[in-house]
Amino acid sequence: MHSPITGTAAGVPFTALPPAHNGPAPLLVTWHMLDAPRSDAAFAAALPMHDLPAWRVHLGMPMCGARMVNGSMDAGLELMRKDPLMSFLHPFVQQASEEFPAALASIRAQLPVDDGPIGVLGGSLGAAVALRILAETDIPVAAGAVVNAAIRMRSVVDLFPGEYPYDAESEKAVDSLDFIAKADAIASRAPLLVVSGELDHPGLRADAFSLVSAMGERAELLTIPGLAHPLADEPGIEPAPQLPVAREVDAGLTAWFRRHLAGVS
Repeated sequence: MHSPITGTAAGVPFTALPPAHNGPAPLLVTWHMLDAPRSDAAFAAALPMHDLPAWRVHLGMPMCGARMVNGSMDAGLELMRKDPLMSFLHPFVQQASEEFPAALASIRAQLPVDDGPIGVLGGSLGAAVALRILAETDIPVAAGAVVNAAIRMRSVVDLFPGEYPYDAESEKAVDSLDFIAKADAIASRAPLLVVSGELDHPGLRADAFSLVSAMGERAELLTIPGLAHPLADEPGIEPAPQLPVAREVDAGLTAWFRRHLAGVS
């Protein structure tokens, strides 16, 4: 088992886990949660997929991990308090997805990954990034997966206290991150595994079922008994021992990408 490789790709921090064998291998890119594990290094520890013969490159989300302001999440929490959708959720997903093409080119220049279609994986808010890559870009993707996913941003906004004061601009923004409405576009691009914790937020669970139903045979649902929303214990910034429920998610993802990621067997 190789040690993690850390670096930056076009300004985006990453933690890369090499395959056990030497030489070029397929690439799987991930985006972490804002719940624990909330950094690329912590996400790599929670879902290492050691048995997958591919590069697993875990990207850091904006204002998280190495990009935290003054080493804490306080700046992000302040944005959340100001306006959870327009100051926080929407710009985070937008920045992470828009910086990805340049980051991908940099990863390919730095690491011995093959030039075939990639895999994409996201947890919670990171799942919205992975789904946006599938729905709105032409980056070749062999397979995708999401875990306790932010599939409809309205459902995420509903998790915040109080009634959100939507206006024309915020209605447009939240609808742009409704991936059930974009299920056909996602299905046309790649097969998708939707992993949903049995104890995840009810609205997110309902959206997981709806997306799988809308995508038909191009999607599969994997329910993990006993899993709530997080995949790691707090504080979730540094790598930590893998929890038993995360080990189940890890096994399901490994099996999925073994089936669907080109060049992996």
